[in-house]
Amino acid sequence: MARTDDDSWDITESVGATALGVAMARAAESASENPLFDDPYARLFIDAATETGWSSPFSGGAAGSVQAERVRMVWAYAAARTKWFDEFFASASADGIRQVVILAAGLDARAWRLAWPTGTVVFEIDQPKVLAFKEETLAAHDIQPAARHVAVPVDLRQDWPEALQQKGFDATQPTAWLAEGLLPYLPAAAQDLLFERLHELSAPGSRVAVEGFGAGYFSEENQRLRKARMDAIREEAAKAGQPMTDVSELFYSEPREDVAEWLTRHGWQTRVETSAEVTARYKPEVAGEVPDIGSEFVDAKLS
Repeated sequence: MARTDDDSWDITESVGATALGVAMARAAESASENPLFDDPYARLFIDAATETGWSSPFSGGAAGSVQAERVRMVWAYAAARTKWFDEFFASASADGIRQVVILAAGLDARAWRLAWPTGTVVFEIDQPKVLAFKEETLAAHDIQPAARHVAVPVDLRQDWPEALQQKGFDATQPTAWLAEGLLPYLPAAAQDLLFERLHELSAPGSRVAVEGFGAGYFSEENQRLRKARMDAIREEAAKAGQPMTDVSELFYSEPREDVAEWLTRHGWQTRVETSAEVTARYKPEVAGEVPDIGSEFVDAKLS
């Protein structure tokens, strides 16, 4: 699972497989008694990957086990996070924004499942094999997007602004940007470059929604606590014959600038909510159980 500066992946490999983990969480929420949202496509992605021989390393263990509780909490957080970003796009659409860019789109199905205003175009940037898997899976079921969908198959560590503009992106129009479940998979310097490029491409009135991780998240103490908690879970899972993946092994665990501070310094008006606040609002039934992982949700607008 070691990362390199020029690594790439398919949907069942490395960072790509984490998108399947998120799809599992969205499928579970969609099938729940009172779902926060309906993502009927998440299950299609899981089934398609399974048909290729993929076996989920994200499944829970026996009921009541540490592993099962870990999965339950992660899925609750993922559901709350999904709902928060869904509402961001509803708000951006109400603001009149008709150009959307989803960074590291993975198996995000918002271009297909949200109610977009007429004239909206959704650009999705990710690894070529990941986008191809998503498009081929949906096409096999004759599923059409709810907005004009434009795939931009390029690594975010490469010249993605050029690739985006070649696909028809208009930097003179306001854009709604999304960075969900992305930043820990980038080195700190690459995160800075990502936002520099995003800022340069943003016309006044643009908005950006980010799941941010500040310097505190990657502090030595927080990393030690997370590792100890995960080691206990993996030990239990191994004894049960159900090895469990630790996705943090794919992170670049190094201090980085707080996203809200960076955006504020560059002229964006920011609103910030902690992961604990977001979880408490959308998943009150588990709010006291979900660990505060130290992430924050940033909604910013360029004046």
